[in-house]
Amino acid sequence: MKIALIAFDQFTDLDLFLPWDLLNRVRIECGVADWEVSILGTAASHVSMSGLRIPVTGNIEEAADADAVVFGSGKGVIPLLADRDYLARYSLSPDRQLITAMCSGSLLLAALGLLQGKKATTYPTRRTALAGYGVEVVDKDFVTDGRIATAAGCLAAVALSRWLIAALHSEELASRVLQTVQPVGQV
Repeated sequence: MKIALIAFDQFTDLDLFLPWDLLNRVRIECGVADWEVSILGTAASHVSMSGLRIPVTGNIEEAADADAVVFGSGKGVIPLLADRDYLARYSLSPDRQLITAMCSGSLLLAALGLLQGKKATTYPTRRTALAGYGVEVVDKDFVTDGRIATAAGCLAAVALSRWLIAALHSEELASRVLQTVQPVGQV
């Protein structure tokens, strides 16, 4: 399985690093050898909103070959929405891929035409903008509509990652992964 996390300048740190960690635990903690998580971008590295520069492992066109794609959020989303050249570089298909987004990353899915007539969620300050794309905005932390999932609030990345692991492998494995990060004393 190939999972692509999309990075861009001014991304929200937690939206990238929490799924990165949880999804990599499938291979690292649970021993699933054919599980690959990559970070894709448009440059050799991208800088987060907190100023952390991270290298990427490939370019965004490679998302077309992934089994699952995760878009994060951050201040960098807004300029990308108007960048037709950037959006044209994606060739995603919900018929064969799981496609997900965190918070304002849902706007990127909408700009790509993937949320037209679907239910989705986003960060409260982006609800009106998302509805402007013809999306039925749901006030929940995690929403699925077919093979597309959206999450609102950085910690909703846990639900998003769980859904991806369960859909790509099994519910049992998703539970095992989340047990490795549960606070002590919680099931």
